[in-house]
Amino acid sequence: MVTTTAHRPQLRLTRRGRVVVLAFFVAMASLASAVLFTTASRADNPPTGPAPTVVVQPHDTLWSIATRSSPGRDPYAAIAEIQQLNGLRGYVVQPGETLILPRER
Repeated sequence: MVTTTAHRPQLRLTRRGRVVVLAFFVAMASLASAVLFTTASRADNPPTGPAPTVVVQPHDTLWSIATRSSPGRDPYAAIAEIQQLNGLRGYVVQPGETLILPRER
């Protein structure tokens, strides 16, 4: 019985192939670092300008103001931040009051 094993040649890169592979890895590393530094720089820069405010209208509640001003956020967390920003101890607001709102995140 004759058994033959197929011999596959080893993978060899030419000089140009090595340069291409090295250039690919350098490009990927610089792209990854650019993404990381851009994301980090955005987090370090707080928003500038005056804080957003709202004037309480008749029949407004903290809940309605929080859900209207921060629609994608947990209303309980938004209410707690509104209370903290404005020094409110309770949940009652009066028409005509001007409240400072949390900044968008």
